[in-house]
Amino acid sequence: MDSAEVEKRLADIEARLGRVESLLSKTGAAPAWRAVRPDAGKVPTAQPEPGDRPSLVTSILGWGGAVALVLAAAYLIRLAVESGWLTPMRQVASAAILGFVMIAAGLFLRNKHRHYAGLLPAGGVVILFLSIYGAHLFYGFIGATPAAVGVLLVCLLSLWLCAAFASDLYAVFAVAGSYSAPLLISGAPSVTDLVIYFSAWGVVFSVFSIWRGRRLIYLLALYLALIIFDFMWRGRAPDAWGAALAFQSVQFAIFGGATAIFSVRNESPLDPPSAWMHLPALLIFYFLQYALLEKHLPALAPWIAVATAFVVAGLYGAARALLQRPLPGGELLLWVYVALVLFHAGYVESVPDSWAPWVAFAIMPVLALVSWRHGAAIQVGWPIWLGVAVIFAINYLRVVVDADLASVPGRQWLAIVYALQLYLGYGLIRNRESLKGLASPVLYAAHICAMAAALHLLDERIVESAAWGVLALACLGLSLWGRDRLLGQSSLFVFAAAAAKVLLYDLGGASPLARIISLVVLGITFYVGGLLYQRVLAVKS
Repeated sequence: MDSAEVEKRLADIEARLGRVESLLSKTGAAPAWRAVRPDAGKVPTAQPEPGDRPSLVTSILGWGGAVALVLAAAYLIRLAVESGWLTPMRQVASAAILGFVMIAAGLFLRNKHRHYAGLLPAGGVVILFLSIYGAHLFYGFIGATPAAVGVLLVCLLSLWLCAAFASDLYAVFAVAGSYSAPLLISGAPSVTDLVIYFSAWGVVFSVFSIWRGRRLIYLLALYLALIIFDFMWRGRAPDAWGAALAFQSVQFAIFGGATAIFSVRNESPLDPPSAWMHLPALLIFYFLQYALLEKHLPALAPWIAVATAFVVAGLYGAARALLQRPLPGGELLLWVYVALVLFHAGYVESVPDSWAPWVAFAIMPVLALVSWRHGAAIQVGWPIWLGVAVIFAINYLRVVVDADLASVPGRQWLAIVYALQLYLGYGLIRNRESLKGLASPVLYAAHICAMAAALHLLDERIVESAAWGVLALACLGLSLWGRDRLLGQSSLFVFAAAAAKVLLYDLGGASPLARIISLVVLGITFYVGGLLYQRVLAVKS
């Protein structure tokens, strides 16, 4: 093969490669030799080495060392009382210097072992707090104002360390130090000063919590603010209820807004576990405020409680509108709070006792109608159903045993209308798959109420027993007509109750004729009931 032929073949190969490259460029694919070719301009990045987060043993040793240093500083401060080799001023200064040294050492080691190095500044912050309180409380060589300024600076330092080490422990120290300062620093600040102090810190910790993306910070601040302020104002100025009411309202606005803004800004809505963590704080606020209002503004207390429920609903609605997705934790918190307000402020505190049975009778169908038209509400609004069920159950027991009903208008009709409502409720839920578990309790509650109505309205024992027998026969007849086997089987309960009443109550002390009539009535109803029940057994619901 001569050179001219070789050159020709090479030219053909280059032409073919050119056509292949042009086709590949049109389809967007890269040539094979380019796809597998390593990029010379990129340097492989080193993977972070494991071990930055300390092990359990390392954490125990680190915490042990930090605690030992804190105890050493505490004993150093106490040493002034027991010996005189250092003045109190020098000892407190030495403890403070030790705290700053521990913080500096932690910052120096932060780039090597961030989490483990963070134990040293944590101990240093505690030592600084002890130094300030020791200098103020034990020795008295700094006044209340310098001590408060010192606590403020240490709290701000702790928040900065929280961001530097990405550890919530420093934020916890800052919250605990700031809210405990009014308890430990001498002097008696006015209630107005406490309102301003706690509210300012509430805003600081709420903003910091939103920025850090950690709910724990504002939650802890909320709990401490409500509890410590209530303890202080009741002990120091119990007559300043107006300032206390303003404080509770301001805290409700600050932390309610923080909860909603946190969810929106961090796109992290409340989940059910987080909602249960918020719920005790909401309950503490409600009962503290309601107790205050009931004492000083009793006429407005229920209305203000309802207004707070609307505020919670507004915050939930705003967060859901901005996030544009369901908020299961927020819904749970909203329904529980609304149920509490309706039960306590709307029913217990507002409804007169003489009208309570009729209110309980009326509220059940109203709620059932709302839930029937909005099917989802029966699931998300279970706290509402629970509150209404408790109200109904309390008054149901009053009606059945005829307890404390003398002042209730139309008391003679209560047992009848309650029984009819329960029978109607059974008829509505017996075919709903999600509520079948409630059908049997509702049905038997209706039987008991109907038998109680016979006892309340009728005077003769034999007539009462006959009415029970008729009720059982009616249940059997309706079960055959509606092909409802559960209703037919429940008649056995009424038959058993009627038999027990006749044998244990009606026959005792009755005349011979009354006994004969009672047994005849019992026998007839039982015999007819047996015939009907045999047909019920063949029914398929």
